[in-house]
Amino acid sequence: MGPQKKSRVVTETDKKCTAYHEAGHAILAKLCEHNDNVHEVSIIPRGSAAGYTLTRPETDDSSYTVNQLNDMICMALGGRVAEELVIHDISAGASSDIRKVTQIARKMVTEWGMSDKLGLMALSTVSNPYLDGSTMMNCADSTSSAADEEIHKLLMDCYADAKKLLVEHRSL
Repeated sequence: MGPQKKSRVVTETDKKCTAYHEAGHAILAKLCEHNDNVHEVSIIPRGSAAGYTLTRPETDDSSYTVNQLNDMICMALGGRVAEELVIHDISAGASSDIRKVTQIARKMVTEWGMSDKLGLMALSTVSNPYLDGSTMMNCADSTSSAADEEIHKLLMDCYADAKKLLVEHRSL
């Protein structure tokens, strides 16, 4: 994750928030059946991250199932949920998690045919895989709106699962 940021003074409040945030990730990584094992957790700032939870796969599989992807999203939302449950507030620390889960959910719905509502349709195409890898929607505006609704629903369902698990296992 890069060298420790020694120039940054970390307050006790920040340490506490980061510790609960990372604990939320780690606990959900362990509780969700389809997640990789936790390898390392740190609350020491490195690079642009205040902390991190690192998981490592046991195999070199290159594709993911719906269950694995849902559990990945659930784990990634665990930091935000832990902040809400313990600190009763949220920080901007979950911004990269939110970006990551949105990207996963968007691919599930628009590229991988993993939406019950929209079915086996590829709704987006990669416009230039060699430059930025950005995608363009290849469907009607109403279908694009329906995809956004499906993405939102998927994220909120995973958020609810993350919250339920962390409430049930609050002692951890």
